[in-house]
Amino acid sequence: MPTENTAQAAPGTGPLTGDDLRRVLAETIGTTPEEIETDVNLIHQGLSSLQMMRLVTRWRREGLGVEFRDLAADPTVDAWERRFAEAWQARTADGTVNG
Repeated sequence: MPTENTAQAAPGTGPLTGDDLRRVLAETIGTTPEEIETDVNLIHQGLSSLQMMRLVTRWRREGLGVEFRDLAADPTVDAWERRFAEAWQARTADGTVNG
């Protein structure tokens, strides 16, 4: 069962990486991180829209500025990693996190 902190290594240390995403997604859909392909639609890999909404809710509670519609628009690890990097940059630019 996933823990609340598996989505982000340590608060304030940086954006989610592809490896971080693969770990939490694997826990969510019941597979191994190695089986999560980074360029393949996550829905085709077993992620439901409800699971995606729950992940977004959890990540937003952790302070990550992501929206369901953004992640659902391109549901791949590669696209999500780019989106999390953008959200992290915006978060650091507005002073929410001291790097």
